[in-house]
Amino acid sequence: MFKNILVPTDGSDLSTSTVRRAVSFAQEAGAKILFFYAQPDFPMPIYGEGALIDPTTPEQFAASAKAEADRILAEAKAMADASSVESSCDTVVNEVPYEAIIEAARRHGCDLIFMSSHGRRGLASLLLGSETQKVLTHCRIPVLVYREEPAA
Repeated sequence: MFKNILVPTDGSDLSTSTVRRAVSFAQEAGAKILFFYAQPDFPMPIYGEGALIDPTTPEQFAASAKAEADRILAEAKAMADASSVESSCDTVVNEVPYEAIIEAARRHGCDLIFMSSHGRRGLASLLLGSETQKVLTHCRIPVLVYREEPAA
């Protein structure tokens, strides 16, 4: 049914667990995976009383963010390779991760987005928002939301 699955990852424990489950799902479905990481953009400095001065240049920040993206994507790809699941990786700089996820799925012709949910409820979900919720709200591509049961 699904043959080209986009799996966003951020390197967190939850995301790593989701990558592992997505690999298993793709293996069962005979699908290939595109692992995706949305890199943060250089934060604009704020000047004034109490402002922190960050000595990092935009170039240093970009190089560090790219290295982090490459590391996270390489770990995800290694999981797919270990299960003989065809995979590739993509990353872009975008301060709005849900938009980057949807655009990557469109750009690569993905027919499913497989992502995790933190499972926040109530006021926490309203205040913190959720990239998963935003993808669900703004995307026409099917989204499979993986929720891991919390440890007892």
